[in-house]
Amino acid sequence: MPRAIIFRERLIAPSETFIVEQALALRRYRPVLAGLRRTEPGLAHELPEILLSDGAGIRDKVVAHLYRDVPLARRFFQRLRELNPSIIHAHFAVDAVQALPIADALRLPLIVSLHGFDVTSSDASHRKSYSGRHYLTHRAKVFARTSAFLCVSKSIQEAALRAGFPEEKLHLHYTGVDCERFRPAPIERDPKLVLFVGRLVEKKGCEYLLRAMALVQQQDTKARLDIIGDGPLRSELEALAKTLGIRARFRGVLDPEEVQSSMSRARVLCNPSVTAASGDVEGFGMVFAEAQAVGTPVVSFAHAAIPEAVNHGVTGLLCPERSVEPLAEALLTFLTDDSFWFRASQFAAAWVRDHFDIARQTRKLETIYDGCLEQSLRITSLPGSGSRVRGAVGPLAAVSEFRADAALDASACSISIPGLGIRARDIAPRS
Repeated sequence: MPRAIIFRERLIAPSETFIVEQALALRRYRPVLAGLRRTEPGLAHELPEILLSDGAGIRDKVVAHLYRDVPLARRFFQRLRELNPSIIHAHFAVDAVQALPIADALRLPLIVSLHGFDVTSSDASHRKSYSGRHYLTHRAKVFARTSAFLCVSKSIQEAALRAGFPEEKLHLHYTGVDCERFRPAPIERDPKLVLFVGRLVEKKGCEYLLRAMALVQQQDTKARLDIIGDGPLRSELEALAKTLGIRARFRGVLDPEEVQSSMSRARVLCNPSVTAASGDVEGFGMVFAEAQAVGTPVVSFAHAAIPEAVNHGVTGLLCPERSVEPLAEALLTFLTDDSFWFRASQFAAAWVRDHFDIARQTRKLETIYDGCLEQSLRITSLPGSGSRVRGAVGPLAAVSEFRADAALDASACSISIPGLGIRARDIAPRS
């Protein structure tokens, strides 16, 4: 069975269950996760992993930075080469830059999933971070070298076109939900529980939910809010909840089983995503599909790709973006109208099974893998193509800054990091 390297620079955030679930759903390709370092806290999973540096500390961060500047990682590449992989699939365009040296060294076709911020954030926003600046420097190479860009929604596909991604390489591909795991469960519902699940960042719009809940609780004194997730805005949001005097629990990061159980108990899910100042938007919003799959209706804003995930008026209610009063009215509808809630709950599970079943979607993904692999084999079989990178297409196909023969061990080099007094030989990646 051919192997697929699933690449994310940092393995792997609790909010990125969609990466693991998609990999586990592969049937004709054997997935192996690969990355430069870990993230803390991390998501527990059972997939095999290969990392450049097996940790989440300062040392590991420095190793990852070195790799970005000069991708010298012979042992890392050797471990990946021993897999005899057929393809590499990177998540997020920003991470694709780090996957390029692997694709070139192993001469693999490169597939890149576009999820949201990597497409919709402005160049000015990208320039605020090292990884963003690195991406902008190598973006043209990513465009030329990638065999297929997978857009997780029509909204992201349209944004990718506006951002200059090559149209002929863009494929609409919904990741999907495991409908065998996410299904209505015989769990007693809490008829007054509103649930939020997500990172506490600007894009997720939790502030608008708190303000809406203040209005809801004026009319329904038993209504409650649970917030699952963490992020840089947590203390600010906790202070706002206290100021508004609402009943809200901030539960932090929970394991996937606890999240699913909470979804099954809640009356309604409300994640009112908005466009962030950076331009970042909701790429699809797997949480909407997961909640509907267990029969929990959704209230949100008609923002970006959310109307693709939620069937407005049937499986949920969508309001104009940043409008607090309509959001409160939609929540009250589900909290007080039992017959409307029941119909929406029934339709929600069927909607996800019909449109976003991960088994069906992953069969489509494997067909895309097949096509990219066949294309790469045709290219390498052409006369005089022996040194060409597999999977490269377009006028820059034979050009690669990251040459396979430059994949040396960092411990054999002496690379200084200005201002830190550290050399690569002092921080060689762990075996």
